[in-house]
Amino acid sequence: MSAPLLQVRGVSRWFGGLRAVDEVSFDLGADEIVGLIGPNGAGKTTLFETISGFIRPTKGAISFDGRDITGQPPHRLARLGIGRTFQIVQPFRDVSVLQNVIAGVLGPNRETADPPAEAMAVLTRVKLDHRAAALARNLSLPEKKRLEIARALATRPRLLLLDEVMAGLNPAEIDEIMVILADIRRGGIALLIVEHVMRAIMSLSDRIVVMANGRKIAEGLPAAVAADPAVIEAYLGRRHHGTA
Repeated sequence: MSAPLLQVRGVSRWFGGLRAVDEVSFDLGADEIVGLIGPNGAGKTTLFETISGFIRPTKGAISFDGRDITGQPPHRLARLGIGRTFQIVQPFRDVSVLQNVIAGVLGPNRETADPPAEAMAVLTRVKLDHRAAALARNLSLPEKKRLEIARALATRPRLLLLDEVMAGLNPAEIDEIMVILADIRRGGIALLIVEHVMRAIMSLSDRIVVMANGRKIAEGLPAAVAADPAVIEAYLGRRHHGTA
């Protein structure tokens, strides 16, 4: 692994007496894909919110490229090179797909020679250039998922946080997203992915971090994590191993 691009150290987030995230630590290298998995309610999304600046951690520290970013707001993190998607896609419904992505281009990057051309290049990367003129509200769910990725890519991130971008898709549509994400990684962007589609996360990830009840219970190579008794008990269960 390369030198860590993202470092999460002892991060906790409490809501009253509920410890949604409890002393979680891990690193992510500049050339890595790390999967973040766990059952519903494990704290994955809350951890994402602290990393992306939407929630300030109760304790702990987060650094990006050697800079302390703990509690920094999302717009500042975007300027530093952290982009994210959201589980519930909410494009600007009444403008075109291209205009949605131009908004991303013009967000944290104040100067660009040709915003429409840059946006079209991003749409090509996510295989959505043929829909550039369509209104976002007229896209199918798989297309909206790819538009969500495109809007985040348009901010020119070095780290992309992906929150269940494959949820609700059929196997062929999942395969298409997997190809796109592998291409993004080859382009030099690190990925932190929350996902419940196990065949995708196990195939794409260099390492897996597993959470349950707010805590990290395992971390390692996908095959090792899949065989970990604590992970099987907490999350994967018999279904993952092909038994009834």
